[in-house]
Amino acid sequence: MINVAVCGANGKMGKEVCLAVENNPEMTLSAKIDLLGEDTFKTIEEAKKACNIDVLVDFTQPKSIYENAKYCLNNGIKIVIGTTGLSDEQIANLKELAEKNSTGCLIAPNFSTGAVLLMMFAQQAAKYFDNAEIIELHHNQKKDAPSGTAIKTALMMSQAKESFKEGNCAETETIQGSRGGTTYSDIQIHSVRLPGYIASQEVLFGSSGQVFKIRHDTTDRKCYMDGVLLAVKHVFEKNDFIYGLENIL
Repeated sequence: MINVAVCGANGKMGKEVCLAVENNPEMTLSAKIDLLGEDTFKTIEEAKKACNIDVLVDFTQPKSIYENAKYCLNNGIKIVIGTTGLSDEQIANLKELAEKNSTGCLIAPNFSTGAVLLMMFAQQAAKYFDNAEIIELHHNQKKDAPSGTAIKTALMMSQAKESFKEGNCAETETIQGSRGGTTYSDIQIHSVRLPGYIASQEVLFGSSGQVFKIRHDTTDRKCYMDGVLLAVKHVFEKNDFIYGLENIL
């Protein structure tokens, strides 16, 4: 039996994770951690003193995830990170810490099979197009922009070539930010925040005479749960560091 703690347990994703763990015969929900709610521990440290924790699943906030992850990796708690907002430097530091302490850590910008396939398809398509941009759309309570999924998608695409602005003219923004943000290999990412969305992403490729689009839409957070449970099982059995769910599918 895998003892699972959920940090951010009373958030929208946290509640779904708690339910998924409770319904899984191979797991038990050993601790709910959240600053809000009467039935939760307020800190990971408090939960660790009171409960057995094999794996912690974190769906909290960008401002807290890095310290949460460092605490877990320094105290023998394997961790699955669904919270986005970590910088490249922070991810590299967590990788080093996981390897140093032989403690499993899996970071996934997205746990949906469809979203992971989108990233993989975009990586393949990037070999055949010299121009590409990404549009990501989320609910208006998402605090970080661009999304971790968009950043990971761009990173995977960047392995194909150095720049996706082949032939673009020199640009002048009359309104700052109108062209979005520039990331790996000059890929522009545009972030939309509106009520009504959960999570959507579109990758657009262009060349002379054609436009190729790949899109994924999330309509229910339950679609993430199979990926979360798969990640929990992986880190429980392994002591490696993984960035991206595609690496264990």
